[in-house]
Amino acid sequence: MRAKIENQVLFLHHEDLPEFKKSGSVVRNSYFWALRSIAGRASRYRDWEYEKEVWLALARMLLSFTESGYLGYRETILEFPLSQGEIPDVLRNVSTWE
Repeated sequence: MRAKIENQVLFLHHEDLPEFKKSGSVVRNSYFWALRSIAGRASRYRDWEYEKEVWLALARMLLSFTESGYLGYRETILEFPLSQGEIPDVLRNVSTWE
């Protein structure tokens, strides 16, 4: 998922977020609701926002869904642009460069 940090807020690109589908995969729908539940802002068609206080929970959640093997790696990894600078320690295990 494409990500960026601005003013201590992590933004996840709205086009990369999982979609909730009523008759969709239980794992993918659970992933959607888990990500949404800790977001500071989670509007449809807009980037979701995560304050620094929840980054540890987000990292643990991403790692858990990655290890489950039910979702693709690109769905559970944060991809930062090279211009972002250093990736914060708390997010390093679940992040890469774009």
